[in-house]
Amino acid sequence: MSLKKDFEKFTVDLNEELITVLKKLNETGKKVLFVSENGKLIGTITDGDIRRYMLKIGKIEGFVRDFYNPDPVTINYRDINKIDIRKIFNDAKVEIIPVINGNRIIKGYLEWSDFVSDKDFEIVEKIEFDIPVIIMAGGKGTRLKPFTDVLPKPLIPLGDKTAMEKIIENFKKFGLKNFYTIVNFKGNIIEAYFNTIKKDYSLKFIWEEEFLGTVGGLKLIEKIIPDQDFFVSNCDIIVKANLKEILDFHLNNKSIFTSITSIHHHKIPYGVVEINRGGTIEKIVEKPEFVFQINTGVYLLNRRALKYIPEGQYFDMPQLIEKLIQNHEKVYAYPVKESDYIDIGQWSEYKKVLDFLHKL
Repeated sequence: MSLKKDFEKFTVDLNEELITVLKKLNETGKKVLFVSENGKLIGTITDGDIRRYMLKIGKIEGFVRDFYNPDPVTINYRDINKIDIRKIFNDAKVEIIPVINGNRIIKGYLEWSDFVSDKDFEIVEKIEFDIPVIIMAGGKGTRLKPFTDVLPKPLIPLGDKTAMEKIIENFKKFGLKNFYTIVNFKGNIIEAYFNTIKKDYSLKFIWEEEFLGTVGGLKLIEKIIPDQDFFVSNCDIIVKANLKEILDFHLNNKSIFTSITSIHHHKIPYGVVEINRGGTIEKIVEKPEFVFQINTGVYLLNRRALKYIPEGQYFDMPQLIEKLIQNHEKVYAYPVKESDYIDIGQWSEYKKVLDFLHKL
């Protein structure tokens, strides 16, 4: 039996802060934290529990007692050799299950990967209807110079595939097969590459005549795609998230624009000095830590959002979001963990990208 007992490092108590919980989820790489009191399992926390709480209160603050799940799936230690563990994992659609005794004392945990292969067990929920995916691949990739002096950013190699292929594979996992890409800089190289590989999906190329910014090129698809919702992704971003859940969130809220955001932590490694007028020191805050959401570059849009993009003009995503808000349209954020997002578009992140993809 593959009972694992190293659970203390991802155990929290009811009084720990949300910021601490987010850090532990990122640092441990686990999808679940155990909430315990004197060794007893009180409940569990997933990033989904945190996301629902944050969306409810609109802030990145709170304590474990505010958002934990008090009724998680568990396995009793005495039954561990008598039950069909594979079925429990399959029915529960979870990746970690705590094992407890009759007094709810934590004895360890089981991971689905120890019992079933990827081929036998698929935790991904498929999207049941066709949603187009637009990949914005027209930029010059200046952050990746000198690489992009030779090849365009979408073709940066990540293992045995290119960055754009990895992005497409990430969407394909959820059953999406209808792709468009907006190209400009070295677009002929991108198109030539994809014309030479075998594909089990549709990929159509749309050309910008001029550089139209981070979102101006989307206007070109207005007459091409049906009147529906669609995903948009930068060509240098990978987000490991439940796209089916994001789509449901987007549709249930009747959102015209949903941005997948990433919760990031930044700790200043110095004492921060706050001063009064005249230069007298009011106080020093030692190594303050800040938590905020950043825009990842992956979105869900309703086709109605395209009417706010001017035709043939340079236009960036922040301008579109501002226009939507000014016109009282529904604009939502869907937060994911920091470790579920990575930016391929800079050299300093390249090694992290390879490690990240190895875990996908």
